[in-house]
Amino acid sequence: MQLHPVKLHPSKALLPREEQLAWKIAGVAADKVAVQKDVAEMIINRIIDNAAVAIAAINRKPVVSARAMALGHPHRVREGRAGATIFGVKANTVVSPEWAAWANGTAVRELDMHDTFLAADYSHPGDNIPPILAVAQHLGRSGRELIRGLATGYEIQIDLVRAICLHEHKVDHIAHLCPSAAAGIGTLLGLKQEVIFQAVQQALHTSISFRQSRKGEISSWKAYAPAHAGKLAVEAVDRCMRGEGAPSPIYEGEDSVIGWVLSGRTVADQKGRAAAYEPVYYEVPLPAPGEAKRAILDSYTKEHSAEYQSQALIDLAFRMRERITDWEAIERITIHTSHHTHYVIGTGAADPQKMDPKASRETLDHSIMYIFAVALQDGRWHHVDSYAPRRAARADTVRLWHKIETREDPEWTRRYHSRDPNELSFGGRVEIVLKDGSRIEDELAVANAHPNGARPFGRADYVGKFRILTEGILSAREANRFLADVQDLARIPAGELGVLNLALPAGTLLEGKAGIF
Repeated sequence: MQLHPVKLHPSKALLPREEQLAWKIAGVAADKVAVQKDVAEMIINRIIDNAAVAIAAINRKPVVSARAMALGHPHRVREGRAGATIFGVKANTVVSPEWAAWANGTAVRELDMHDTFLAADYSHPGDNIPPILAVAQHLGRSGRELIRGLATGYEIQIDLVRAICLHEHKVDHIAHLCPSAAAGIGTLLGLKQEVIFQAVQQALHTSISFRQSRKGEISSWKAYAPAHAGKLAVEAVDRCMRGEGAPSPIYEGEDSVIGWVLSGRTVADQKGRAAAYEPVYYEVPLPAPGEAKRAILDSYTKEHSAEYQSQALIDLAFRMRERITDWEAIERITIHTSHHTHYVIGTGAADPQKMDPKASRETLDHSIMYIFAVALQDGRWHHVDSYAPRRAARADTVRLWHKIETREDPEWTRRYHSRDPNELSFGGRVEIVLKDGSRIEDELAVANAHPNGARPFGRADYVGKFRILTEGILSAREANRFLADVQDLARIPAGELGVLNLALPAGTLLEGKAGIF
């Protein structure tokens, strides 16, 4: 890997494009290095994972609405332009690829149950799959080309997440996703570095949004946000293939994202605008020319349908409940954990919605207090039942839930950001104090399904997750057909990627309300 330092430059400095981060990203995307076998196999795993969570959410309201919007943009098939499929809909119904990215991206994101990577920022790099796949279907590409595009999408998003923190500036993490999807599409199509460079910059410029989408009354936009980023990425690449340009330098410029939204703005506010040009703000690791793209292997999926920082704590709750016989005997529960867990999904957020039994599913998904209470009581986690309004409103659960608080522990924060994979952790230590004064304590650093966990996910686990989440929704024949096709991804010929779609039995898809489209 090579570290690319990023700092601000005044317009008069005329920073050469060869020194710009977007150009470096485009260079990685344009590099024709081969995809290694273990990376290709993991890409298949994640396509299976995405399909599983998408089908499980197929008739949830945000997904229904997104699908209805996409179906309002049918594609007229013509030579070289086949359109793209929508999860749940028969494969001969195709739409414009940016709208397929929108519909499928929403379905994948809705349950918050697909893959994750956490470092300086956080991400769900599987969000790259819908837009890159949609373009691949539309332009008749092969399974092998799709693998190449997805390897780039994962690589770029994860490398940006390793270095550039967005959330401390209240910027949503899709600002890393949109450039990565644009880069992945560039690799898929074999575009020149110049075209990818412009598309990456456009993608970043158009995708800056704010983290209110994940705080307060969390709405369906939590699912729509990455889908929107994917749609924007497709459109950015389309414009740049036609010869259009982008705001540049988008990362390093005088009025850039870093200069006025991220760390450059912070320095300018504290020390004055002139001081903002002094520091190196970020060092972004990127593969050197000819170096394989392997970042996907550093990411991990979710066993439980909940925000990733809750995964290890859910597993810990399952373990700790065996030592508790009476929920009413609990005086208080303290979760000692990382800065992120405390301030984003814990009591450090100072967000009353996270303690409200009438809160939305999206909000409960971002409340470790609720999640830990239910996991402790039930000894299981279900993507539907664990969030049901009746379950959230249960009186004994509410009492237990409101006895839970989080505290930041500097050691858990340090481990959260560690570059040592053996130290890296996303869990915490839980202290349960009983009314008789006795204590129950335990800790867990990583989820059981994590690569360093007790039961790391392999192909059989991804297939098992797919079976569980699609049971009763897909026909057995369709499920088996998909699993056979996807596991032979590298051999799918050009123009045949429609086989990666999944169709529900006739009459089982819900229709959305009428809108503009």
